[in-house]
Amino acid sequence: MEQLNTNAVSGVALSRAELEDYLAQGVRRFESCTFDDEDLSRLDLQGCTFERCTFVGAILFACKLARSHWLRCRAGGVDLESVDAVDARFDGCDLNNAKWRRAKLASAAFHGCKLTGASFEEVAHLGIHFEECLLVGADMRGFSFKKATLKELDFSEAYLSGCDFREAVFEGGSLRNAVLKLAKFQGADLRATNIEGVRLTEVGLFKGAVISHAQAAAFLRELDLVVI
Repeated sequence: MEQLNTNAVSGVALSRAELEDYLAQGVRRFESCTFDDEDLSRLDLQGCTFERCTFVGAILFACKLARSHWLRCRAGGVDLESVDAVDARFDGCDLNNAKWRRAKLASAAFHGCKLTGASFEEVAHLGIHFEECLLVGADMRGFSFKKATLKELDFSEAYLSGCDFREAVFEGGSLRNAVLKLAKFQGADLRATNIEGVRLTEVGLFKGAVISHAQAAAFLRELDLVVI
């Protein structure tokens, strides 16, 4: 094991007990450490930094993650149900199929993350921020993005039923084949995003939204009208 300083540990696989020992010693930074398949439920990890660590298949049920920072970590399938991750930051992380059910994610930030297939059921998300993230197939039902700027978010095939996108500005990204039942788009600027696959029954959801000429033509083609 390489000890970087009195408050950092690097390059080891840690069990729950070993992690608890380091936390008791005041260690709050972990680099290139492995926590795969460990049950870390209910640990207090507030303010910790994890860089290039792996949590594949780990269980972090009800952990305290407030103000924690995660950089380029791999955590496919991680169980984050009921965590308190208020003000947490995730940069360049692989969080595919992560389970966030009932998590507290107020003011959390995700930048350049892979969240394919992630489940955000019943999360508290006031002030949450996503940027340049893959949310393909993610369950984000009921999320509010009202008046938000959504930069390069790929919502392809995501479950967005009941989401509030009113007055949001989409800068790139995709809504291709997303499930949009009862979503709200009034005043949203969709000109820069991919809205392919919108069903005829969903066209009314975009009433009041701003779309491009090309997008309007695509809608009309769906109605079997010839656009010249």
